[in-house]
Amino acid sequence: MTTTATAPGLLRDTVETVPSFVQGSWWTPPAGSHDSAVPVRDASTGEILARVSAEGLDLGAAIEYGRTTGQAGLGQLTFHQRALRLKELANYLNARREEFYAVSARSGATRIDSMIDIDGGIGVLFTFGSKGRRELPNAQVVVDGPVEVLSRDGSFVGEHIYTRIPGVAVQINAFNFPVWGMLEKLAPAFLAGVPTIVKPATPTGYVAAAVVGAIIESNLLPEGSLQLVSGSVPGLLDVLDYRDLVAFTGSAATARTLKAHPNVVHGGLRFTAETDSLNAAILGPDAVAGTPEFDAFIQSVVTEMTAKAGQKCTAIRRAIVPREQVHAVVSAIGARLEQRVVLGDPRAQGVTMGALASVDQLTDVRAAVQSMLDAGGELAYGTLDPPSVTSMDGGTGVTDGGAFMSPVLLSWADAEAEQVHSIEAFGPVCSVLAYRDIPDAVRLAARGGGSLVATVCTNDAAVATALLAGIAAHHGRVLLLNREDARSSTGHGSPVPHLVHGGPGRAGGGEELGGIRSVLHHMQRTALQGSPNMLTTVTGVWHAGADRNFTLDTEGTHPFQKSLETLRIGDAVQSGLRRVTLEDITAFAQSTGDTFYAHTNQAAAEANPFFPGIVAHGYLLLSWAAGLFVDPAPGPVLANYGLENLRFLTPVAAGDSIRVTLTAKRITPRETDEYGEVAWDAVLTNQKDETVATYDVLTLVQK
Repeated sequence: MTTTATAPGLLRDTVETVPSFVQGSWWTPPAGSHDSAVPVRDASTGEILARVSAEGLDLGAAIEYGRTTGQAGLGQLTFHQRALRLKELANYLNARREEFYAVSARSGATRIDSMIDIDGGIGVLFTFGSKGRRELPNAQVVVDGPVEVLSRDGSFVGEHIYTRIPGVAVQINAFNFPVWGMLEKLAPAFLAGVPTIVKPATPTGYVAAAVVGAIIESNLLPEGSLQLVSGSVPGLLDVLDYRDLVAFTGSAATARTLKAHPNVVHGGLRFTAETDSLNAAILGPDAVAGTPEFDAFIQSVVTEMTAKAGQKCTAIRRAIVPREQVHAVVSAIGARLEQRVVLGDPRAQGVTMGALASVDQLTDVRAAVQSMLDAGGELAYGTLDPPSVTSMDGGTGVTDGGAFMSPVLLSWADAEAEQVHSIEAFGPVCSVLAYRDIPDAVRLAARGGGSLVATVCTNDAAVATALLAGIAAHHGRVLLLNREDARSSTGHGSPVPHLVHGGPGRAGGGEELGGIRSVLHHMQRTALQGSPNMLTTVTGVWHAGADRNFTLDTEGTHPFQKSLETLRIGDAVQSGLRRVTLEDITAFAQSTGDTFYAHTNQAAAEANPFFPGIVAHGYLLLSWAAGLFVDPAPGPVLANYGLENLRFLTPVAAGDSIRVTLTAKRITPRETDEYGEVAWDAVLTNQKDETVATYDVLTLVQK
C-alpha cells in the first residue's frame, strides 16, 4: 500500500514526512507507521523540521520500474539529446537557487557553503551537458580505441565498444553535500542512459528532496530516469544484481559492510565507494613566512577547516610542514581563524561558519578530537567547550540547541602518533605535523592509508617533482599550489567535474567524475568481433574493408554535394593519379620556407635511411589530396575544421604519383544547429597502391 504526497518545495512550518519519489509519484509511509520515523532538526536551533521514513516502501518495485520504464525512456535518446536535457535542467535549477539556499541554511550551511553545494552541483550538469555533445557521438554506442585486424585479408576485425548497463544506478549520498553529491552522480549516469535512484543521508535529505521536487516539476527528464528514496533502506542491496550499480559516499565502515553483501561479493553487483580520507597539505621547505606560497598554504588550511564547518571529505586534516616552520604555521592559522571566523546561525548577518549538520555529528566530532588529545595532540587553537550563546543582527548567533563547534587546530610533538593518521574528525579540525626532509614528508602523507586529495605548496619545481613522485600513488588528486595559480585555483577541497574524484585505500578505491570517464563507469565495455561490414552497421562508424558507395560512379553525385539528410556512411569518392615532379617539390619548399634537406638536397636525402632521395613534403601531398577530392561548387559542405590521426607511411619521390580515396566515416548531426560534423576517412596511395598517408578529414555539413 502506498500513499501519495506533494512535491516538496520549501519546508513548511508544520512537521512533515520527507517524501520519496518512486514509480512516477510522491510517496510517504502509510498512516500509523510514523513510530519508526527519524526526526530531523534545524542544525542551528534544534527545531524539528521533518521526519524521515521509508517504512513500507516497495524497493523491488522501484528498481524494476527503473529497469523497465526508466531504461525505455532514456533508451530513446542519444548522448547528445541527453546532454541537452542536462543543460536545460541546469538552467532550470539555476533560476531557483534562492529557494534551495533557504532550505540549505537549515542544515547549518552559510550562503557560501550553500553555493559550493548547490551551484557546484548545477555546474556539474552544465559541464556534462557540454562535454556530452563535444566528446561523445550523437548515438548510443561509444567506440573505444582503434580497430584490430584479426585476419590477413582484413575480413575479420575486432574493436571495443561501450553500451549502457541494463539496470539502475543506486546513488547513496553523504549528508554534507546533499545537492552536489546527488547531481555529480546523476549527471554521468543520465548521460550514459542509466536510470538513477537517489538515496540521500537522513540529516540533510530534505535538501535533496527539495531539489528533486524541482527536477520533477521541470518535466525535463524521461519518466523513470530519476527516483528518490528518503529514509533507511536496509534491504536495498538484496534486490539489486549484476545489471545494477551502487555508487556510495560515506564512512569506510559502512562501505565495508555494503561491499561484503553477497550480491556484491558473489552476484556481480557493481559497487564504487568514496569514503573516509585523511587528506594532507604539504608546505615546501622554500615556502617560508612572507612568501606567496606560505600565505596560500595558510589560506587553504583555514578555508578547508571552516567551509561547510569542516564537513568535507576533501578537507585538510593534516598540515605537514617543515619542522622549523611549525610555530609560524600554527600562529598564522590561529590568527586567520581569529580574524575570519564568526560562528552562528548562517541566516544571521555576518556569520562565516555555521553549525555542524546535527547534534549527533557534533558529538562524534568532539569524541574524535578527544581521542586525539588523549593520544598526545595538543590544542593549538580552539576548544571543545560549547561556544557561548550569542545574538546577532538579522538573526541568532549561537544557540543552546544548535550543533555549534569552535574550529580546532591540534599540534603534535610526535608526528608518528597513530591516531593522527587514523582518526578523521569530520568537522572543523586540522592537525599540524612536522617533517624533517622530503622523504619524511612523503612518508607522513602516505600514512593516511590512501586519500582523496593532497596539496603541495611550493615554488620549487624540484620539490614539487619529488613530492609528487612520492605521494601520487597514495592520492586520487594532487594540487600543486604556488604564486602562479593561487588566485585561479579552484582550491584543495573542490573536486571539478572534468577530473577524477576518488582515491585509493582508505578513500574507497573508487572514481567519480573525470569527465566522460565517469559516463563510461555506467557502461559495459564489450569486445566486438566480425566483418568490417557488420561492425560498420552496428556501430554507425565506417570500418576499413567495409563496402563503399562511390557515388560519382553509381549516382553521379559527389559526396560533398550531399546534405546530412542524404549522405550515408560509406559514401566515397576516388580521385585519379597526380604525378609529382622535382619542380613541384622545389617550388613548395621555396614558397613555404620548408627547405628541410630531405626535400632539397639529393645526397643528404639519400643518406637518410628513410628516404630514396629527395621526397615530397607531407603537407604538399595533403594539399594536393584536398584538390583531388574536393568538389569546388557551393554545396552542403560549409567548412573544413581539422584533421585527426594523420600518419605518413610511405615517402613519395619525384616521378611517383598519388591518388586519394575519401569515405564518409562518421556522421554526427547537431541537435541544436542546422549542420553537423562529418569525419571522412582519407587514404593517399601511390601508383603501386602502397599507402602513403592516412588521416581523417573533419567537415561541417548542412543538414
